[in-house]
Amino acid sequence: MAWAPEARTAPGRDTGGTSLEVLRALESGPRGLTEAEADARLARHGENVFPGRRPASWPRRFARSLRDPFTAVLLFLGLVSSVMASWGTACVIAVLVTVSCVLRATGEHRADRSAASLRELVATTATVRRRATESAPPATRELPVEQLVPGDLVLLGPGDLVPADLRLLRATGLTVHEAALTGESAPADKSAPGATTATTPGHLCLQGSSVVSGTGSGVVVATGRDTVLSGALPADGRDTGPGPGRRGRLPRPFDRSVNGIAWTLIRFMLLTAPLVLLADALVRGRGLATLPFAVAVAVGLTPEMLPVIVTSALARGAALLARDGEVIVRRLPALHDLGAVDVLCVDKTGTLTEDRPVLALAEDAAGHADQDVLRWAAVNALWTLHLAELPVPDALDEAVLEAADDDPRFALFEGVDALPCGPGRRLSTAVVRLPGDPRFALAGTHTLVVKGAPEDVLDRCALDPAERARLTRRANDLAAEGLRVLAVARAERPARDRPYTEADERDLTFTGFVGLADAPAPTAAEALAALARNGVTVKVLTGDHPGTAARVCRELGLAPGTPVTGERIDELDDAELARLAAGTTVFARCAPAHKARVVRALRGAGHATGFLGDGVNDLAALHAADVGVCPRDGVDVAREAADVVLASKDLTSLDRAIVAGRGATANISAYLRITLSSNFGNVIAMLVAGLMLPFLPMLPAQVLVQNLFFDAAQLALAFDRQDDRAHTRPAVLRPRALLRFVTGFGLLNATADLATFAVLALAVRSLGAEAGQDAFHAGWFTENLLTQAMVMALLRSGRLRAPRPVRVAVAGLAVVGLLLPLSPLGAMLSMSPLPTLYYGLLGVVLVVYGGVLWLARSRADAERGFQGAEPPGKR
Repeated sequence: MAWAPEARTAPGRDTGGTSLEVLRALESGPRGLTEAEADARLARHGENVFPGRRPASWPRRFARSLRDPFTAVLLFLGLVSSVMASWGTACVIAVLVTVSCVLRATGEHRADRSAASLRELVATTATVRRRATESAPPATRELPVEQLVPGDLVLLGPGDLVPADLRLLRATGLTVHEAALTGESAPADKSAPGATTATTPGHLCLQGSSVVSGTGSGVVVATGRDTVLSGALPADGRDTGPGPGRRGRLPRPFDRSVNGIAWTLIRFMLLTAPLVLLADALVRGRGLATLPFAVAVAVGLTPEMLPVIVTSALARGAALLARDGEVIVRRLPALHDLGAVDVLCVDKTGTLTEDRPVLALAEDAAGHADQDVLRWAAVNALWTLHLAELPVPDALDEAVLEAADDDPRFALFEGVDALPCGPGRRLSTAVVRLPGDPRFALAGTHTLVVKGAPEDVLDRCALDPAERARLTRRANDLAAEGLRVLAVARAERPARDRPYTEADERDLTFTGFVGLADAPAPTAAEALAALARNGVTVKVLTGDHPGTAARVCRELGLAPGTPVTGERIDELDDAELARLAAGTTVFARCAPAHKARVVRALRGAGHATGFLGDGVNDLAALHAADVGVCPRDGVDVAREAADVVLASKDLTSLDRAIVAGRGATANISAYLRITLSSNFGNVIAMLVAGLMLPFLPMLPAQVLVQNLFFDAAQLALAFDRQDDRAHTRPAVLRPRALLRFVTGFGLLNATADLATFAVLALAVRSLGAEAGQDAFHAGWFTENLLTQAMVMALLRSGRLRAPRPVRVAVAGLAVVGLLLPLSPLGAMLSMSPLPTLYYGLLGVVLVVYGGVLWLARSRADAERGFQGAEPPGKR
């Protein structure tokens, strides 16, 4: 993230030069703009609002859904069916495609509306100085931030959110939290530039930051689309939705899985239909008369309901997460991608830690724990705050006061004077006395308590060179351990009436060090443990000091290993970085480009990689990841770039989203296993029967009706439940593993079909030719639906008791298989009732088939591990 804003359209965008030169360039002054001039500029520059992205309209989302590979296959088959006047097939296909696209477009549109309601970063009002007319005196008032214009004078105080890009004119003890922009957790000191020129970012306050302490005033140099925060968006502010282009050349897990399965099936369909035609033409001489049957076989092989099942399973998981108010999934396939994640990269500040420090240690000069050091540090913090009239304590002083709250002795002192921190001054002094003690009367003494940067405090202490060097090394060692170190010293001076000055800060007695660390997020340790149990490796990418990041990891139970810095990343090519990243937990001193490179290296090594970030400096990594995640209070541009938005910076909610994604993927995988193995077995049986029988083994209309009932029943799989084993490893739809499964179970299903042919030959041999043909069709129709119901019951992914929708669907499918051939609809479909003998023999076939199916499923689970996930890193 470059600090110096680029010159764009706002006057005065170049913030170099003196304050007077900047005010002149902006045609403003210390008295502020007039209302008339402000109105004119508002019309010229537009409102000071974040441009945001322009979400795609619902029709556009619907049209984009048609690009799904399976949807394209179905549309092609529907077109072929229409050409052949198979209007029933064409209508069924049209309904399936429409339902799938409506579900997906509606789900993503609803998620976008929910995400749009989370914009809470930018302040709603700002304190501005303006004049009613040229001759009127300036007046200070609250103004909606959207009405700010370049040249406005804005006043800042503790807790204020910076409403636009400002060039400081005045600052008193001003510190600003800029983690969203830079990744640094410590507040940044700000000061107005001197009388010469401004060459450092210390004179800029950028939109998206917030005031921690102190006061200041600044002139607006950029608003709206011209701010640095908004500049992180594409030039036109348009984002028509997540797509492959924004993630680079590597496809995401969902795209990779679905495309792989789609092309496998497409190749098989292109082979099957001509094979049916060729076999019937050569053996039975039926030729093109078999074309409708060949198309029906191709449709039967296609998992027509896959777009509907995928969308339903993902939409249901996303809806459950959104209903709990924890997670908003803005792109439905991102829920699958979350389930596939085996590496999660997170920023440290605000994710693993809270945005505040806490006391880690207080030790004396000998390195021993000493509460007196903390007490004197609290005395300094308390009376500096009161006597210097600071509006609020800075974060470090607040942590010291909170830690010393249980020790009432520090409140016994009475303040006399204070010298606070300031620009270029990294220490503060409080002068105190004990009331009622004669030794501290006017003729007695005052105690100076000095606290600040170790090197500055040690320079003012009465120490020999060797002792000063030893204490300096100790301070550096503590800093290397990830602590922010404050030195404390004190001295007694004769009491006096005149004010104290910096000249009195000399010949001090060193008291000790106070070390402060980032406060771990309350649920971070629990969440990291849960992610580890679920097979997700966490890597920390931060702009902070390596020691700071490593210390936080150790406190949370995450082994940091040897941190890698941004400088080291710059020395490596992509292949070397991929090897290093695989075994590294902490990447520190990372610029945005470093974070993105690490994420791309992990993806290139075959890991499904998620990234959780909330700042402008995280944008590149959010775009580079398989799935980008942002908390609700992240900056607007980060939320707009993310696929998933969390209600808070709480990793436990992300873990629950990962579990939900794995459950949805397991249901999708179960549908594919069930429908493809069943369809594959039926196709083999159709080919064999077509060669052996003088008639078609099943009429095209019968094939389509059977598929319609089977597909409708499988909608219940979107509501299936998974046991805990389904969540302990990444869940990815893997074409090769699926093909192996389908081949084995498809051959088993084909064997059951062939056994049924033998049963039918025995049961209907006494019937005539026409009656025997209708009975054969009815018998195979019944056996198909019964075996498909059995496959649904035994090959579903969950090991828990099937939920009610699944039980109802399985029972309904069996009932239809038994009763439809006996109904008037069966006669319309050229099916006739069967002899009682058939049902007895079929029962034997089904019992044997069910037992073999159960054994084969148990063996398959044991060989591949539950859910058949391959180790992370394999594509």
